[in-house]
Amino acid sequence: MSSLEAVLARIDQDIDASVERLFALLRIASVSTDPAFQPQCRQAADHVARDLASIGFDAQVRPTAGHPVVVGKAANGTGKGPRVLFYGHYDVQPVDPLDLWKTPPFEPRIEDLGNGRKIIVARGACDDKGQFMTFVEACRAFKAVTGKLPLPITTMIEGEEECGSKSLFGFVKDNADEFKLDLALVCDTAMWDAQTPSVTTSLRGLVYEDVKVTCADRDLHSGVFGGAAQNPIRVLGRILAAMHDDKGRVTIPGFYDGVKELPPDIKSDLKALNLTNEKFLGPIGLKESVGEKDHLLIEQITTRPTAEFNGIIGGYTGEGAKTVIPSEASAKVSFRLVGEQDPVKVRDAFRKFVRERVPADCKVEFGNFGVAPPIQLSFDNPALNKARDALAEEWGKKAVTIGAGGSIPIVADFKNVLGMDSLLVGFALDDDRVHSPNEKFDLACFHKGIRSWARILHALAN
Repeated sequence: MSSLEAVLARIDQDIDASVERLFALLRIASVSTDPAFQPQCRQAADHVARDLASIGFDAQVRPTAGHPVVVGKAANGTGKGPRVLFYGHYDVQPVDPLDLWKTPPFEPRIEDLGNGRKIIVARGACDDKGQFMTFVEACRAFKAVTGKLPLPITTMIEGEEECGSKSLFGFVKDNADEFKLDLALVCDTAMWDAQTPSVTTSLRGLVYEDVKVTCADRDLHSGVFGGAAQNPIRVLGRILAAMHDDKGRVTIPGFYDGVKELPPDIKSDLKALNLTNEKFLGPIGLKESVGEKDHLLIEQITTRPTAEFNGIIGGYTGEGAKTVIPSEASAKVSFRLVGEQDPVKVRDAFRKFVRERVPADCKVEFGNFGVAPPIQLSFDNPALNKARDALAEEWGKKAVTIGAGGSIPIVADFKNVLGMDSLLVGFALDDDRVHSPNEKFDLACFHKGIRSWARILHALAN
């Protein structure tokens, strides 16, 4: 029996104990956004540090301006493979609304759905305690079977991902020399479906703007001033409508600078997934995609940039009628970015686009809720190909490379501050109810996720 086969056998034998170790972590109510749960967040950090220490990591709970970061170091690898930094987070979302939970959110349980499908139900079961524990359990199996880990591994398990990782950015910058390794590994993403593994090769960046147009110095009687006075709702509506053409493309000059087409083989893989309007939009009561008509639907939601309107306010919005021409109107506009798009340039281009269309007797003001660059992993990265092969061996299906429509805040700094590519492999499913009541993680995903990481670590080490 090869060393990998022995490790996989150990994982299978130890799965019940692995679940119990996960349950012990899930019982800790580490809600990072609520100061009332600060003691529980510290408790979770201490718990993770002790667990890492039990399998040979030099583990420390490192302070930040907010919740601490658990740093573990294991340098007893063979030295043949890359030095890796594994990232995960021990904090979880609030559980509200509590009355929608079938059972208490921090009392984890196994539920049998029938047809051989069992799930782990608890807050954090998938996001991200269950996910990062797949990696920890793979390391545990290697240590038990071989007496060492297959690679030099450093862990960075943070406690503020669910509230923006605000303390982690400074922590990484202040300790950049310590964490400049060869490759970052992240387990906080999803599979394509329950049978098809995936590697996330891109995360969209974000520009989120607030724009307010002011015309008259007060609200006006529409019967007296209507037809003569400028209406800021009409002004803003016309500007927003001009941001897309009839082919679904964004019309802001320079918006597509840095956006590249996918390689033909990757695009062919995505096309083979056959994501249709009926499958994706049908369940939410829609029929037709309004994205770029010359790109696949799956590209539109993962690897292409977007401009969306998240809210618009103006005039009287209360009950009944009030015939006014409002003084001001505002909108919240977000842009999801890909490739090499520069978020600052996109923000400035948007503002210029708006200013050029505001009438002379109106004024415009802007606010910003945040900017974050996109992340793109090189498709010819050797680690990517090794991970895809390892996942295919475990799941019996080719691992697809997909983009994620959202973002993981710190991954951009892994690239821009630490100079490392990130390999994002996760085992979440679309129905895991992440951030919602009755969050779950399929037991099969947890089990095969551990086996998958064992295969990936073995492949990287060789």
